[in-house]
Amino acid sequence: MLPTSSVPTERIVARVEAHLPDLVDLRRDLHTHPEIGHAERRTTRVLAERLRAAGLEPRLLPGTGLTCDLGPADGPLVMLRADLDGLPVPDTCAHPWRSVNAGVAHACGHDVHTAVVLGAGLVLAEVAADGLLDVGVRLLFQAAEEVQPGGALDAIEAGAMDGVARVYGVHCDPKLDVGMVGTRIGPITSASDPVTVTITSAGGHTSRPHLTGDVVFALGQVITQVPAVLGRRLDPRSGVNLTWGLVHAGTVHNAIPAAGQVKGSLRCLDSAAWADASTVLREAVAHVTAPYRVDVEVHHERGVPPVVNDEHATRLMDAAAREVLGPDAVVLTEQSLGGEDFGWLLTRAPGAMARLGTRAPGGHTYDLHQGDLDVDERAIAVGARLLVRTALAQAADLRA
Repeated sequence: MLPTSSVPTERIVARVEAHLPDLVDLRRDLHTHPEIGHAERRTTRVLAERLRAAGLEPRLLPGTGLTCDLGPADGPLVMLRADLDGLPVPDTCAHPWRSVNAGVAHACGHDVHTAVVLGAGLVLAEVAADGLLDVGVRLLFQAAEEVQPGGALDAIEAGAMDGVARVYGVHCDPKLDVGMVGTRIGPITSASDPVTVTITSAGGHTSRPHLTGDVVFALGQVITQVPAVLGRRLDPRSGVNLTWGLVHAGTVHNAIPAAGQVKGSLRCLDSAAWADASTVLREAVAHVTAPYRVDVEVHHERGVPPVVNDEHATRLMDAAAREVLGPDAVVLTEQSLGGEDFGWLLTRAPGAMARLGTRAPGGHTYDLHQGDLDVDERAIAVGARLLVRTALAQAADLRA
């Protein structure tokens, strides 16, 4: 059962629908003018203007992004979070609202997330004006989700999480039909860390490998053996995965180069294993390269932590979805090894993220981070209804 709220479902649905044409226009405007992380100046300005026009008082964050508080000023806050940035990929969609910024696109659906949270905020502001919002709600429109270690850290440093007791968000899922949401208790996304291993030696001739350190052979050991070591030193239930994406060494076939490098991503679904991963990684690289008389440098950058959905918050969100979307609207979402800096917010307050279906029923299944990503815009209303009902239920729960 959801905590009691004085706002009936029918009123939530009607108020979201009243805002929907403007929300769709906003989403299309943002899609036409995407901006990469830490450069979302126009996006921030447009949102601030929309909020001020509704009689609200947004607070600009340092650089880009903003927050906006609604309802009671005392007591705990419920946060609804959206991310603002696009990706540095060309937009290949065929719509009139295709990106006009060359090489930049909203290829992860952040324009949809932003419209959803704005819509939820406008409805909740109306509920607050009616005196029916039990605790305050903070909207966070966050910069630079796609830039590791994530703009969420900048927002936290600027005080965005101060006073926040619970945090909720949605993320587009183009594999799920519009009208559906996916939830899961526990980890739903992975830690995501860039890893670079650089190996150097004096170099030499391929006919005399015994007289130098063989950089290429040592790189081969790192590429093949280090992921295996991680799989034996860290709990296999943690979903640890090290995958290489770039390797470079040498320029000719008969010379052992003096330097080589391999780069990849370390991913992990478990926070405890993630904390241990750096030590194990460095030890593994040192051990597998030790016989080859090479110098080794390991650069492991902490990216984003896993998104670990709180059990109570997830059950509350499930119940909210069934109430405003229908009894069959919720499915169990799969775990993903993709990264999402919403995980940083969950290190400060419990909460949950849901997958928001964006696929037209019977339509094409798109992929995130691709320039042809297309969404069924009915998802905006679905997400807004979900977040309004979740926020009201969580507010009542906190006040109880």
